[in-house]
Amino acid sequence: MKYAIIGTSHAGYEAVQTILEREPQAEIHLYEAGATASFLSCGIQSYLEGESSCLSKIHYANEESYKNQGVHIHVNTTVTGFDAAKHILTYTDANGAGSESYDKLILGVGAIPAPLKVAGADLANVYYMRGEVWADKIKKRMASARKVVVIGGGYIGIEAAEAYAKAGKEVTVIDFQKRILPTYLDQEFTDILTADAQKHNLTFRGGEGVVEFTGSDGQVTAVKTDKGTYPCDTVIIAVGIKPNTAWLKGLVDLDQRGFILTDAYQQTSAQDVYAAGDATYIQYAPTGQKAAIALATNARRQGIVAAKNAMGEKATVQAVSGTSALALFDYHFATSGINSANCSSYQGKVASTYLVQRVRPTFLDQPAEAVNTLYSKIYYDAETKVILGAQFMSQFDITQYANIISLAIFNKNTLAELSMQDFFFQPEYVGPWHAICTLALQAEKRTYGAEKMLFM
Repeated sequence: MKYAIIGTSHAGYEAVQTILEREPQAEIHLYEAGATASFLSCGIQSYLEGESSCLSKIHYANEESYKNQGVHIHVNTTVTGFDAAKHILTYTDANGAGSESYDKLILGVGAIPAPLKVAGADLANVYYMRGEVWADKIKKRMASARKVVVIGGGYIGIEAAEAYAKAGKEVTVIDFQKRILPTYLDQEFTDILTADAQKHNLTFRGGEGVVEFTGSDGQVTAVKTDKGTYPCDTVIIAVGIKPNTAWLKGLVDLDQRGFILTDAYQQTSAQDVYAAGDATYIQYAPTGQKAAIALATNARRQGIVAAKNAMGEKATVQAVSGTSALALFDYHFATSGINSANCSSYQGKVASTYLVQRVRPTFLDQPAEAVNTLYSKIYYDAETKVILGAQFMSQFDITQYANIISLAIFNKNTLAELSMQDFFFQPEYVGPWHAICTLALQAEKRTYGAEKMLFM
C-alpha cells in the first residue's frame, strides 16, 4: 500500500509512525512545505526563554530520521492539489511542478497564523508567533528590543509576552477581548494573573482593537488602537490561527470557517482521503458536540486514528475536554472542560462553584499563605450534578489536577463521586481532603472535619 501524508507536525508524525508499526513494508511519502520536518510550535517559548538551546532540538523527527525509517520525505515541497478519482497528487518543489500517485491520502495540513489586516503590518520588526522561521526571528530580535507590543492575549500571545518580559523588556499586550486568556480561564483567575503580570513589567490593555502600525524609515514605531497609541520597536502578532485549507476548496468539503469536515473515522468527503489535526473538529466530551480544539494531544490522537482507518481498521477518536495548562510568572494554572466562555453551548442548566482554599494543611508553617493558596472553580449540570469542567490556579504546580477532571468528565462522574475519590494524603503535597474533593464537597454544600481548615 502506498500512503501520502501532507504535513509533518503532530498529526502527520503519528500517522507515519502508526503505518510503520502496522505495515513496515508500506511505501510512505511525507510532504513538508517548510525546510525542516516536525517542528514543535508549542516549544517556541522554551526556545525564547533559553530552556531549549537551539531550534533544531524542537523536533521529534527530522529529514534524516524519516529517511532512516524508509520514509520518502519531501521537504520544501508544497502540495497544490489532488485528484481523488485518479489517486494522484500534485506539488511544487525546487525543481518545479510534479505529481505522485497514492492509494491513501492523509491531510495533516494544520493551521496558519490569522493575519492582522491593518496598515503597517509589513513594517520591519513585526512578527507572527508561529513556526520555526518566525521563532528564529523573534528570538534574534529579543537582544535589541526595548518596548514590545504583543497583539493577542491568548495562550500563544501570553507565552511571547512573558518571554520578552523575563528578558527585561517593557511589554504591552493588546486584545479586543477585555481579559487575557478568556477562552481558558474565568475572570476570578485572570484578574489575579493580570495584576501579577503588572509586577513583572507586562501590562494588559483589553477591549481595544488595533487600527494600524505606524513607523519610521520602514521600522515599526507604534501600535495605534481605537483607544490609544503605544510606542514600540517590536510587535508580535498572535491573534489566533485559521485552518490551512484555502487550497482544498473544491477538493474536500469544508465549512464556512475553512475546517475540513470528516466523519467519525476521520474520512473526508473525498474517496480514500483522511484528515487530522488543527484543520478538523473533534468530539467535545462535556457537550457531546464537535468543536475546534487546536491542541497537540488532539492532533496526535487523530493522526493515529486517520492512519488506522486508511489501513482498513475501524477506529474512532475518544472524546476530549480541551485539557490544558500553562504558567505565567508566579502562577501555574490548568483547565479542562466547560468554563464561562463556552458554557452556553451545553444543552442543560449549568452551575458552578468557586473556592479559594489551601493546597497543604494549616499545621505546616511553610510556605507562606499567598504561595499556599489554591484558586479553584468547578462546573457541573445543575440537576444531575455531572462534572462538566474545572479550573485551578496556584503558585504551586497543581496542573495535574486538570487531568483528573478530564477523566471525571469522560466518565460522567458526579460531584458526589468526585468528592469521595481515593486521593492520597501527604502533608508535603495535600491535606487529608484533597483540594479536588473539597471543591466538589463545597459544590454539594457538604463539609467534613478538617476540610473546614483548608478554606481560606
